[in-house]
Amino acid sequence: MSANRTKAVTVPDFLRAKEQGRKLSMLTAYEFLWASLFDDAGVDAILVGDTLGMVVQGKATTLPVTLDEMIYHGEIVSRAVKRAMVVVDLPFLSFQTSPRQAVENAGRVLKETQAAAVKLEGGRTQARTIERLNDADIPVMAHVGMKPQSVRKLGRMAIVQRDEQQLLADAQAAQEAGAFAIVLELIPQEIARHITEELRIPTIGIGAGPHCDGQVLVSHDMLGLTPGFQPRFLKKYASVAEIARAAVEQYVSEVQEGIFPDAAHSHD
Repeated sequence: MSANRTKAVTVPDFLRAKEQGRKLSMLTAYEFLWASLFDDAGVDAILVGDTLGMVVQGKATTLPVTLDEMIYHGEIVSRAVKRAMVVVDLPFLSFQTSPRQAVENAGRVLKETQAAAVKLEGGRTQARTIERLNDADIPVMAHVGMKPQSVRKLGRMAIVQRDEQQLLADAQAAQEAGAFAIVLELIPQEIARHITEELRIPTIGIGAGPHCDGQVLVSHDMLGLTPGFQPRFLKKYASVAEIARAAVEQYVSEVQEGIFPDAAHSHD
C-alpha cells in the first residue's frame, strides 16, 4: 500500500487507499512466526480468521471456534505485527444474539488482543449491530457473499452468490451502518465490480475477481500448505508442504542412518 513500512496501517489509510486507487493486500495469520513474516513482507492487513478452526484445528467448518480461541490467536498475531492492520473475526454466535452482545465481545477482542478492528459476517441482517459497534468506536469490517458461518443453512461451503440486488443491498447497508471495509466472497467478478464502484468504502475480494479494492487469501492455501484444496479463485504462490515434507524425510533418514548429527553439529 505504501513504501513506508514502519508506519502502522490504520482505518483512515484503508479509506484513503480507496480514494487514491491503491490496491490493498490481506492475508490470514494465526500465530507469531507467520504473522511476523507477512508483516515484514509488506502485507497491508492480517486477518485472524475463524478459518483457524479448519486450517489450524483440523475441523470441518468454522462454527466450533470460540471467542476465547479468537482472542488467544489474535493477541499472538498482534504481538508479532509492527505495521499491518490486524483484524480479528468475531466467531459464530459471538455477535448474532444482540448488538449488546456484539459490543461486549468485540470490546473484549480489542482490549485483550490490541487488534485494530473486528470482522463479522453479514450485511443488512447485521446493520444494527455494525451501527452499535461503530457508535462504540469499534472499527468493523463486514463480510457479504458466501458466508462460511452460514454453512448449515446453505448445505456446503463454496457456493457462488449471484443475487446482485441482494448483494448490493447488503454491502450498502453495511457501509451506511459504519463499516470501514467489506469482504466480498465468492461473487461473480462483474457483480463485485458494480458493488466496488457503488461503495465509498474499500472492498476486499476472495473469489470475487480483480475489480475489488483489495484481495485476501487464507495464507495456508496460497503457500501450498493445504494439499488437494484448489478452488478456482486460489493461486498457490509456493509449495511449502512439499518442501517441508522433503526436509522432514531427509531428517528422518539421516537420523536412522547415523548421518545426523555429525562432527560439525556436535560439541567437543
